[in-house]
Amino acid sequence: MSDREQGAGLTTDGPPRALLIAAIAVAVTAIATVLVLAARQPTQQRPVVIPALPAPQATSPECHRLLDGLPAQLGDYRHVTPADPVPPGAAAWQQPGGDDPVVLRCGLDRPVDFVVGSPIQVVDAVQWFDVGESGRATWFTVDRPVYVALTLPQNSGPTPIQQLSDVIAKTLAVVPIQPGPPR
Repeated sequence: MSDREQGAGLTTDGPPRALLIAAIAVAVTAIATVLVLAARQPTQQRPVVIPALPAPQATSPECHRLLDGLPAQLGDYRHVTPADPVPPGAAAWQQPGGDDPVVLRCGLDRPVDFVVGSPIQVVDAVQWFDVGESGRATWFTVDRPVYVALTLPQNSGPTPIQQLSDVIAKTLAVVPIQPGPPR
């Protein structure tokens, strides 16, 4: 080392400063890349179990047409493949990392509480009957050739029923409602 380098406090031991900076930059970039890729990976969902219910028309042409026209997403809910055995006429959507799914069932019997005088709600040209449950709401279409049930988790908002009403209105013909006799 020259006297000038020693006097200035410079040493030549170790790698050059530019090499150290480049190595740190590469390491930081690699860590950032791993974190971004990990964040983009879909979260692992638990399989959605849909219990079997009597659905005598679940294999009807109307239900097949409806199931074929279902969207991949309902607002924040993404279509998921239910756990086997999947009941005929059923479909589900779930929020990433969420627990309670949106469940659609086609071809069910008329709900027993749907009687003359029952209140119905129209959502985008589809008439729905609400069957109250604790914590979840189940709505039945009542003006189509097959009954379609839509079970919604709490706080799901109106988007799932609105989007599915549009699909139902486009794929299933309107028929007169047929409530049961008053109780």
